[in-house]
Amino acid sequence: MKPLGTGDPVRLGPYRLLGVLGEGGMGKVYVGQDRAGTVAAVKVLRPELAHDQNLSQRFVREALAAQAVRSTGVAAVLGAQTEGGRPWIATEFLAGPTLDEAVDRHGPLDETRVHALAASIARTLTDIHTAGFIHRDLKPQNIVLTATGPRVIDFGIARPEHGLTLTTTGQIPVTPGYGAPEQVLGRRVTPAADVFSLGAVLVYAATGQRAFQGGHVAAVQYEVVHGEPLWHGLSPQLHALIAPCLAKDEAARPTSGRIVTAFTAPRNSARVWARGPLGEEIKARESRIRQLSAPLTTTAAARVPRRRLLAGLAVGGASLAVGGAATGWWQLREKARKEAREALFAIPPAARTPQARLLDGDAGDYVVDGSPEALWKVRLAVDAESPAPMPVRDVVVVGGFGGIAAYNVVDGTLRWEQSDVLPGHYLSLSDRLIVAIDTKGTLVTFVPSTGEPRWTVAADAKALLAADQDTVYVLTKDDRLRGVRRSDATIRWTATLPAAYRGTASAKAGLGGGRLVLPTTDGHVVAVAAEDGRIAWERRDQAEKLSVEPVVRNGIAYVNGKTLTAVNVTDGTEIWSEPTTDMYRIPAEWGPVTVHGDSVYSVGGTGLERRRRTDAKQLWSSQAGADATRPVLFQGTGVWMIETAHKTVVRTLDEGEGYAVWTYELADADRNALAVGGNRAFVVNGAALHALPVF
Repeated sequence: MKPLGTGDPVRLGPYRLLGVLGEGGMGKVYVGQDRAGTVAAVKVLRPELAHDQNLSQRFVREALAAQAVRSTGVAAVLGAQTEGGRPWIATEFLAGPTLDEAVDRHGPLDETRVHALAASIARTLTDIHTAGFIHRDLKPQNIVLTATGPRVIDFGIARPEHGLTLTTTGQIPVTPGYGAPEQVLGRRVTPAADVFSLGAVLVYAATGQRAFQGGHVAAVQYEVVHGEPLWHGLSPQLHALIAPCLAKDEAARPTSGRIVTAFTAPRNSARVWARGPLGEEIKARESRIRQLSAPLTTTAAARVPRRRLLAGLAVGGASLAVGGAATGWWQLREKARKEAREALFAIPPAARTPQARLLDGDAGDYVVDGSPEALWKVRLAVDAESPAPMPVRDVVVVGGFGGIAAYNVVDGTLRWEQSDVLPGHYLSLSDRLIVAIDTKGTLVTFVPSTGEPRWTVAADAKALLAADQDTVYVLTKDDRLRGVRRSDATIRWTATLPAAYRGTASAKAGLGGGRLVLPTTDGHVVAVAAEDGRIAWERRDQAEKLSVEPVVRNGIAYVNGKTLTAVNVTDGTEIWSEPTTDMYRIPAEWGPVTVHGDSVYSVGGTGLERRRRTDAKQLWSSQAGADATRPVLFQGTGVWMIETAHKTVVRTLDEGEGYAVWTYELADADRNALAVGGNRAFVVNGAALHALPVF
């Protein structure tokens, strides 16, 4: 919100104006407050336009239409002046984000909220139509989400039933992508036009993408009249319910009453808007409104916090365009989106990593004939689909039950949980964000320490591959590669894999030197350019039994399998290659590679081996029964691994010589995984999460 400027009135009717919410081609919307402390959105026609009879009549029609509709689903009209002076309309100020703001900040709505949204808006449309009006401009920007449910605002182009679409030369009569085909063509409309708009709104709410898209306004309008909606990302159940609303033939669309029945609202449907990050945002805005509505004081000290409260209020409850020309609407929408995106990308710096004390024999820390005592344990923390734990500064992230969860690395207390997120996919973005995939394939990001949501992007993703400073690389549901920019959450490129690799790409990719090195589940390796996804080089038949997990360091890709091989990551030229055999000299395969210092580590046919990076010379080998399906890790002065040969243990080796130091016994479980960080080792054992000390 902006402060009042030169030429702005200080009072309209009973309302003292406090600031400007927005403005468009026809007028401005102010925050106003009457003597009782009631806060209102006050819409006023520009003074230079007040003499225009057509515009004045349009403004009067808006006031009459808004006052005539008696419904709990619309913003109530508190007052209006349509004759003499400057026409204005005051409506209740709704404490909540508009639907487009909510989707921008928190991602698409889940199915429960989509059902609640559909039933509520359809019920409101029934009330509007019963009053003899058609809204004509239903869109995400004109729906405010409040704690008690969605509310419809802005009757700027509402008209009685069967009227022509209101337009003047050079103006767009409806919001592109949401107005019905008959509106686009300038024909007489019926309540079915609002039903079409509702269908487009529901597609956006459920997927985060518009049902009709194009490179410019005319292309979007063409798609509305002649094209098919973009259904991608909708569940079959929602598609079946929404598709009839977007029928080109208005006679084929359901009535708003039938929509209410079809989208049976869930029990306590109003409460769905009070949960999660969206609910917290609504509560925060309500709190600001309550404070702003407190009795006014005359002291300068009291005016400062009041200004801060106003600055924290969003546009909810007012239409920025004031029923104005399309140019003003687009400019304001772009400005609002820019400000919203800037807020989403205001990412805090990485938290400090609380370092645990290293065990030291000289200080009396001994482990004799047994396991060290765990720092902490959480017995029911990890879903069966979770990958290895991921330490991120002061939290450790795991795939939880129905989503992902973060635990305090110091004491194991639960910091936060995020539901509707796939438990098997997450990555750290420079320790400042965690990126995951929700159930619809959207990339979602969270601040690691708090779980606070940040940017999202509809990437149609099924797996996260890797991330660098600029890009997150994903595998899509139709087995394409996609690069997503971290700077603005847009799709950077999408590439189709050769037919030989489609359907077999693995998520265990390596990244570095401008290449994304992608293994396949049938033992091949293909490297693509990180800048555009084009194929750079391939290695066929690298493995047969074990999965390949490439690691890239300093321009060299290390790949395991039938040979432990180092190649130039740019063009795939082989630098060195070493086979392995078991104790009977039968060819075997190398497990995943770990690069540490000047050495590479991998489990070969007879145990863990340490080899020099430059020429593969063996430095030591260990008979420890390390699991060949996972890489070893380094923390403190030791090598960490999970061993499953005789019983399941976490085993540690001396990094310099490779001899065993101590073991930590685990219960028998189908799922075991290991991660290290901050002088701690984090172990998944079944559904339990353990934190161990480090020497």
